[in-house]
Amino acid sequence: MLKVGLTGGIGSGKSEVSRRLAGYGALIIDADLVAREVVEPHTPGLAQVIGVFGTGILAGDGTLDRQRLGEIVFHDPGLRAKLNAIVHPLVGERIRELERGADPGAIVVEAIPLIAENHMAGFFDIVVVVDVPPRIQEDRLARDRGMTREQVAARVAAQASPEDRLAIADIVLDNSGSLAELDREVGDLWAELCRRANAAAES
Repeated sequence: MLKVGLTGGIGSGKSEVSRRLAGYGALIIDADLVAREVVEPHTPGLAQVIGVFGTGILAGDGTLDRQRLGEIVFHDPGLRAKLNAIVHPLVGERIRELERGADPGAIVVEAIPLIAENHMAGFFDIVVVVDVPPRIQEDRLARDRGMTREQVAARVAAQASPEDRLAIADIVLDNSGSLAELDREVGDLWAELCRRANAAAES
């Protein structure tokens, strides 16, 4: 199994890269989706979050109102640390469970936004960083997610700097161009991952 860490700042396009890698045959483990799973209604994770933040972070249907919770924690590092202390261990446990279910020869791509922040690079055979200039990142978040410039700035500030992410990269994927350019970039990336997986299997 080749274990690949895929990371990048908010709005960099990790999901687009993941979808294309899945199309080639990679097993994708998306930490954001796992983070949603571990705080679904009636889970111990959601109960712990409510215990810290109260029922005001619930939507009318009993699900976690992620936008409301995000507004709270992204402006308060102490509360963000409390949330992470609940969610991160649950996410890690679920990811390890998914890894154990993978085929021995699989290329497993784990899309995790906080690899640099949590000093996780050493857990992977390869770290791929999806990189975009800050201006493009801000434009995408404003256009695609309806964020204000202030909301974008708060979320970017809560993550590692581009320099810190690039420092842990084995491969940098530039996603500042068109989707057609991204298709070519991901095709080249997949060829390199297959090459490394085959080399590891033969060694």
